[in-house]
Amino acid sequence: MATRALTLPPKRPLTSRVAHVLRVLRVIAGAEYKLKYSGSALGYVWSVAKPLALFAMLYAVFGHIFRLGEISNYYPLSLLIGIVLFTFFSDATSMGMWSLVARESLLRKLSFPRLVIPTAATLTAAITFGVNSLVVCAFIAWNGIVPHVSWLLLVPLLLELYAFILGIALLLSTLYVRLRDVAQVWELMLQLMFYASPIIYPMGFLPSYLRDLAFLNPFTQVLQDIRAIVLYPDLAPNRITITDSFDASYARLVPIAIALGALAFGLYFFRRQEPWLAERV
Repeated sequence: MATRALTLPPKRPLTSRVAHVLRVLRVIAGAEYKLKYSGSALGYVWSVAKPLALFAMLYAVFGHIFRLGEISNYYPLSLLIGIVLFTFFSDATSMGMWSLVARESLLRKLSFPRLVIPTAATLTAAITFGVNSLVVCAFIAWNGIVPHVSWLLLVPLLLELYAFILGIALLLSTLYVRLRDVAQVWELMLQLMFYASPIIYPMGFLPSYLRDLAFLNPFTQVLQDIRAIVLYPDLAPNRITITDSFDASYARLVPIAIALGALAFGLYFFRRQEPWLAERV
């Protein structure tokens, strides 16, 4: 009697698999954003209220009491841009760090690329960042700043920041599975980074050697470049960019390389640990 040969189902083409992963990312990120504010009386308003409350407190203290607001008429907008960008960085990396442990049941029961989970967490924070950006746009309109063609450069700058964020989130999520103390260390690092970055104070207040060191952080480089693009009528020291600090146009390549290096290392480290994540979570 002839036996029927066993045949495996055909492997889906790469474009189909990528499209499937993107759909999963969209669904998970959207669901996470909705669940984040489910059961809350104010709901999505909290995504805007928290950075605005921080902005109001910092502006009252540093803008009026310490008179940093006298440096420029655009100091409030400069401060708000810094807070919104840092909130995105902080939320995305922290949510990415917790994502694997929070989705323990999915890791153990379903077979799918584990990379989807921390990536979806960062995209959830990106949705919140998009909502907060609408508030920034309202402040820009209030200040009478007219959009310029150079604003198109905001897209690659935000992509650079997201690459840096995703790389850190992948590294933190993998380490957090094995060592819960990572959460405490990262919380401390975020606090230090907030005050070490020129969010509250203008970049020109720093000595030249500290300014050069701060610009090695891709977050600082992106923040200052965005301020320089959006606040183009402003001549205050918060418009200093990395090319001004190093007096070289190629200096911007250094933090870009660091951001891409962080992403590459995060992907490499995550892939190395991926086969054991379900066992260790």
